Amino acid sequence: MKINWFGKLPHSVRAASGLEWTLWRKLPLIAGVGTVLPLLLLGLIHFFADPEGGATQERHLTLANFIVIAIVIFHWSMVITVAIGCGIVMVMKGPAYHADSYRVSHADRPAQNMESAEDAAKYRSHGEPMA
Repeated sequence: MKINWFGKLPHSVRAASGLEWTLWRKLPLIAGVGTVLPLLLLGLIHFFADPEGGATQERHLTLANFIVIAIVIFHWSMVITVAIGCGIVMVMKGPAYHADSYRVSHADRPAQNMESAEDAAKYRSHGEPMA
């Protein structure tokens, strides 16, 4: 019997949405603001820099460039991390699928010997939710 792994189990309930959807919707704004603000600050630093400031000022401007690039890349990595977390929570709160109903072998304590394929097949629901 072939099982549709992505078929939803009957009578499965989705958990109520929470903070993950609020964060998910605000992530583009957070990413944009976190990118634009450091770049604006860098633009102001370059705008008010003396064009004939010399080597010391050139070093300070180069250091400011590197710092702003590092801040922006760090910010993007944090936004991506939060997006991945939101996605995981959304999937986990979703409906149950056929593959979710399989028994986790030895969940409480390790077994003394390995479970055979025939023993494991006895616990498969073949589309019916496990009790």
